[in-house]
Amino acid sequence: MQRLFLRHILADGARIEADRGQANYLLNVLRLKDGDYVLVFNGSDGEWLAKIQSSGRRACSLQLMERTRDQTAPNDLIYMFAPLKHARLDYMVQKAVEMGAGSLMPVMTQHTQSSRVNVERMEANVIEAAEQCGVLSVPTVLSPMSLKDVLTAWPEAHAGRKLLFCDEGEETNNPLLTLVQLKENGPPPLAILIGPEGGFSKDERGLLKDLDFVTPIPLGPRILRADTAAVAALAVVQATVGDWK
Repeated sequence: MQRLFLRHILADGARIEADRGQANYLLNVLRLKDGDYVLVFNGSDGEWLAKIQSSGRRACSLQLMERTRDQTAPNDLIYMFAPLKHARLDYMVQKAVEMGAGSLMPVMTQHTQSSRVNVERMEANVIEAAEQCGVLSVPTVLSPMSLKDVLTAWPEAHAGRKLLFCDEGEETNNPLLTLVQLKENGPPPLAILIGPEGGFSKDERGLLKDLDFVTPIPLGPRILRADTAAVAALAVVQATVGDWK
């Protein structure tokens, strides 16, 4: 069944007027009709079965019938990345949502290819991925920050959280050894940092390695594109110390 994200409070018996874009999507793109059903969610009130009540080809409302799933807790994992150009950034954002990121933060590095970040476009991709993949807790898109500012603010802003720095210069190729050590006493809250296509600069790598809240991990024997590295890093972290275990 099709799913739709709504920016409304969802409650038993509520009737919600779809905005123009939503009505067009339901009636003209999906070709749903009066009396058809969709699943709706807002990121905080669970998932609901809703009945379409159309009033023409361009307008409809949604009558909430029953809750189909209770709200899940927000994911805690922070995914941090150097922005890419449009199509590949869209892909990366969508995959991060599918892989269980709770927050997404663009981080500007010395070799970042794209100096401008369209946060609204990122949020739209987050919602689309959540709609398509059955996600109930919609990840938050954070404002872009420079790597230096992120690291300076870290002890106060993210006290107790470990930053996993995906370092292609690590001597080993196996990230599992480091991740298994992290979970010995119960894994701490985590963030993952993926660098730009050109990699982190020598100064950035040195700065990261000197910080006690940073743990470098490799991502295998091959050099990965940044969007591929995102999926690889999120998969291995979720499987060892994340919510797949």
